[in-house]
Amino acid sequence: MIYTITFNPAIDYVVHTDKMAPGKINRSRSEQMYCGGKGINVSLVLSELGVASKALGFVAGFTGRAIEDGIAGKGVETDFVHLTNGCSRINVKIKSDVETDLNGQGPKIPEEAVQKLYKKLELLRDGDTLVLAGSIPGSLPDDIYEKILARVSDRNIKTVVDATKNLLLNVLKYKPFLVKPNSDELGEMFGVTLSRGDEIISFAKKLKDMGAVNVLVSMAGEGAILIDAHGCVHRCGVCRGEVKNSVGAGDSMVAGFLAGIQSGDYGYALKLGTAAGGATAFSDGLAEKEMIYRLLKQL
Repeated sequence: MIYTITFNPAIDYVVHTDKMAPGKINRSRSEQMYCGGKGINVSLVLSELGVASKALGFVAGFTGRAIEDGIAGKGVETDFVHLTNGCSRINVKIKSDVETDLNGQGPKIPEEAVQKLYKKLELLRDGDTLVLAGSIPGSLPDDIYEKILARVSDRNIKTVVDATKNLLLNVLKYKPFLVKPNSDELGEMFGVTLSRGDEIISFAKKLKDMGAVNVLVSMAGEGAILIDAHGCVHRCGVCRGEVKNSVGAGDSMVAGFLAGIQSGDYGYALKLGTAAGGATAFSDGLAEKEMIYRLLKQL
């Protein structure tokens, strides 16, 4: 079973309008609502690819119930910790002549809720996969990624970490199965600017030397590079299409890789991850199965 953790889930309220006039009443042309959060995004795309997962994390209030019901309706099993105070956040995404985001803070997460999450992690067994993705809310300790990986390190659990800077660097000692920085994030970790493929490969190998089993680096319009568990380098170009959306593309790549690696073929896993990321980038919401496999044929 694949488990994902989303510390601060959200409802993304996406509003399309022709032009925004500050200080005046603006009317939408159309709007959509999506259940979001990086771990949830991974679970939703896994479901599109026919792979079962269970979404963990924290939800609160009526928006938390809506998130839970929404992703369950998409075929994702949930086991969230329910907070007694506050509401899960709503993020407003305004698509206009200039795009504007207004992201909510979300509820405070008390220590007793964290302990409940730890208790749920005790149910993971050898062979399971645990995905940690995204930033940490201010009410949680900044070393919670490390604490979680330490708690599951006594079992044969594959861990996936999609995070930035020290959040990622500090967990490499636990030998995560997959880490997925983008090229800018990879450079930030080492205080350099990376512009060429050979530079990216060199620093991706540093992450592997520091403990990561597989290192997947997304490079926007330049495709992606994978350093696999055997140290082999795989490269993949990008899919062709009109970019409509950047939210969730990296999460979709992680989901595609995890679905593809079940075949044991690293090259296929990279291609399926690239196709899934592209399908999200070319959609208003997250990737759907039909487009993922259509884009896969381009690679």
